[in-house]
Amino acid sequence: MFPNNWFMLVIFAFAAFRLTRLLVFDKITRFIRAPFIDEIEVQEDGAFVTYTKIKGQGMQRWFGELLSCYWCTGVWVTALLLLGYYWLPRVTEPLLFLLAIAGLAAVIETIIGKVSDE
Repeated sequence: MFPNNWFMLVIFAFAAFRLTRLLVFDKITRFIRAPFIDEIEVQEDGAFVTYTKIKGQGMQRWFGELLSCYWCTGVWVTALLLLGYYWLPRVTEPLLFLLAIAGLAAVIETIIGKVSDE
């Protein structure tokens, strides 16, 4: 039932990448991070830079630490996607493909952006 071929490995990789970025960086999910992290924007050398300050203690701080760490969140996101695929494959599989397509599109857009800037 777990991914057993290269195609599903790639799907899981792009899906985990996209969902992790969604939770850790994207503005649309700022409301999820807000109870755990203060995001402070400052202008430095003409560009806006965002700094994070973790709130609270105990579980609140733990979630703040988790959501401020791309690598940490990625591990938990991957675990949740794998468990979802194992327990509820009919629900999780479309979500995996949606996230994987969005992740691949983000990678392509980044590459094109870098190439076109040169």
